[in-house]
Amino acid sequence: MLYRLGGACSTFTRAFIPNPFIFAIILTGLTALLAILMTPTGPAEAVGLWYDGFWNLLTFAMQMTVILLFGYVLASSPPVGRAIDRIARLPKSATQAIVMITGLAVIFGALSWGLGLIIGAISARRISQNCLERGIKVHYPLAAAAGFSGLIIFNCGLSASAPLLINTPGHFLEADIGLLNLNETILSAYNILTLLAYLAIIPFVYAAMQPPEHERQLVAPDAAPAAETPDAGGAASLTRDGDTTLAARLENSRILSWLVVFMGLGYILWHFATKGFDLNLNLVNFTLLILGMAAHGSPISYVRAVDEAIGACGQIVLQFPFYAGIMGIMSGSGLIAIFANGLVSISNEFTFPFLTMLSAAVINLFVPSAGGQWAVQGPVLIQAAQDMGADIGQTVIAFGYGDQLTNGLQPMWMLPLLGVTRLRAGDILGYTAVMMLFSLVIFGAGVTLLPLIF
Repeated sequence: MLYRLGGACSTFTRAFIPNPFIFAIILTGLTALLAILMTPTGPAEAVGLWYDGFWNLLTFAMQMTVILLFGYVLASSPPVGRAIDRIARLPKSATQAIVMITGLAVIFGALSWGLGLIIGAISARRISQNCLERGIKVHYPLAAAAGFSGLIIFNCGLSASAPLLINTPGHFLEADIGLLNLNETILSAYNILTLLAYLAIIPFVYAAMQPPEHERQLVAPDAAPAAETPDAGGAASLTRDGDTTLAARLENSRILSWLVVFMGLGYILWHFATKGFDLNLNLVNFTLLILGMAAHGSPISYVRAVDEAIGACGQIVLQFPFYAGIMGIMSGSGLIAIFANGLVSISNEFTFPFLTMLSAAVINLFVPSAGGQWAVQGPVLIQAAQDMGADIGQTVIAFGYGDQLTNGLQPMWMLPLLGVTRLRAGDILGYTAVMMLFSLVIFGAGVTLLPLIF
């Protein structure tokens, strides 16, 4: 039974998985050791590569922080919050609750990984709480794990880092492959079908992992997450009541917010009208900003929401340089090429996408950033694909599937969800690990068999 497997894995991860920052430190030491043992790199050189890499991805780190921040602020806005509260009243059983949380996380994760992560977290919290108030016992760690589902599918969606990057003018591989249209990657028929298969299967995988009702851990009713506002109105509580000064009127002026919103929407419409469906990372971030300002209404409401949400980004700001340092060791020592080429060297044109996925899955444990990982693994994969005559778009998708797959084991991106749900990484990693096994089958079939049909 899946619930026994999920329970066993959860018991193990609770006992042995530390805080994600500890995980990053351990991975740093392991990577340095592998570089020393498997390459000509000496200890002093490994430390130098670590430091050099520590600061190499600050621009991309800022982009990742911004997409999470803007997605978080939009997800916690009063209109979205009210919509989630209405949805939270719909489930009539614990199974329906788990399926609904997973579905919401996947759908919004396909739109934006930052939005999917926060919608999933807030949905897990509020739906579990609402069910408890109605006498429905939802296993809270499992609900939180289900809320993480968007991070296991986001590379199939509109915020997929590598497809957006290679569709952005000036990307670092443009001289080799030019600009690759999204129709060849995330908008391809086989990728869309893979996304739909995940949406159809994974919610019921999580539902099947529910323990018996008497063993379920329930949400603590008095532990409201910081991201939630105390009232449905939200924005009203952020104003300076009774203050009629010019400063207060400007802070609460919807005209100023809508001026930015109309300008932003105008640019977005112009962009798509003149360039087609040309979606890149910067445009995704900009769209989240504009939608968030529209949802919050006034400038001061948006500012306060950013102040509340910024805490969710703190661990990313802390840990991202460490993973950039790990990436520096792997790239500078040649480790990443050894890992990638090791699997690629035993592949043929048919098996190449699947083995590309596996190599990306392994490397993601050390470099848990799709864009950062693509920066160092992408050139190796593209060169191998060109040498083998493999499809470039399929190679990029295979990389994305591998990168997102082992997010089920890599706790770094769970940090915002853990902050909202007030759980530890070990509480949910056992369940996401089981889900990852089913995802391996879905993604494997999606990147090898479906392209033969479409």
